[in-house]
Amino acid sequence: MKKPIIITAVVLIILALIMGGSYNRLVALNESVDAKWGQVENNLQRRADLIPNLVATVKGYAAHEEDIMNEIADARSRLVGSGSVAEKAAADAELNSALSRLLVVVENYPNLKADANFRQLQDELAGTENRIATSRRDYNEAVRVWNARVKSFPTVIWARMFGFSDREYFEADESAKKAPQVEV
Repeated sequence: MKKPIIITAVVLIILALIMGGSYNRLVALNESVDAKWGQVENNLQRRADLIPNLVATVKGYAAHEEDIMNEIADARSRLVGSGSVAEKAAADAELNSALSRLLVVVENYPNLKADANFRQLQDELAGTENRIATSRRDYNEAVRVWNARVKSFPTVIWARMFGFSDREYFEADESAKKAPQVEV
């Protein structure tokens, strides 16, 4: 009579330990994805903070290029104000496109290209772009690990039970897949 109760208790304890371990692993992976996303946002903000200085420097040389300056300001505002991963990716692609057009404009101003302040800002921006690429790659890798975990058996049972679901990848906009055309 006591044997079935002991067996049931042992089985319940084992299930509780498995479930607890799976839950703890999900929490750790979720925190990892959030931390990687924080780095993406940190680097996007760094770029957004550099852009006004870059634009101000270019404005001094290319005052009549007001359209591109407005496009950059609008794209920067959308990036800073975006919320979801998809919104950030779209705003990032828009800002990249506007910055590419700005760099084409810069080609027409040799004195600007020689300006030490502009060169320093351009170097900072290039470094930041590398940081963004690295942090997006790290984020997407963390999302890949997360998504694989919440879809695998038996973790999928606990994941759904505790409200964990797939996370979104930071995907490039369609326009980012084509090389920009630079006209000199």
